[in-house]
Amino acid sequence: MNTLEKNVASPVTPGEQHFPPFEVSDDIIALADERISHYPESKLSAVLPLIHIVQHKHGFVSKEAITWIAGKLEIEPMKVVSVVTFYPGFRQSAPGKFHYRVCRTLSCAMAGSYELMDQICEITGIDRSKLSHHHPIVVSPCGMYSVEFAECLASCGSAPVCLVNDDFHENIKPENAQDLINKYQP
Repeated sequence: MNTLEKNVASPVTPGEQHFPPFEVSDDIIALADERISHYPESKLSAVLPLIHIVQHKHGFVSKEAITWIAGKLEIEPMKVVSVVTFYPGFRQSAPGKFHYRVCRTLSCAMAGSYELMDQICEITGIDRSKLSHHHPIVVSPCGMYSVEFAECLASCGSAPVCLVNDDFHENIKPENAQDLINKYQP
């Protein structure tokens, strides 16, 4: 096992069925080249935009994607890994088709975000006992839903709040979890 394999946590999840496997396509190359052109002094500065491009298209950043980004930027793969693992918004494993990020900071916690998370998990069949520091996302057995806690989603006055994919929801009380889930059906 090489250093990259030891440091990249890309376990297979049921969510992978909803995202295309990583492949270098003409559109990704064009987007990457365009982003890199913004940083003529240092290609390394384009690492964040390239990671965003990959995650947006493929749902997460796989080992293969990390290797490709590193090659494209002419840097060591570990430099890409260090960015992917530093920022909690980047995922190393596939989420569900509908990914719930529930704020857990003080205002939201006091307003019921932990209970909201419990309700979402109960309704979707997610077992959070598999949660770990390196795997903060847990996916339902069907692959449709996934959850993770988020740090401050910047709406303390309307707590508890959560994101479903990129849709922001405010004042989501635990007893309304089913209504929230009903908005996101296959």
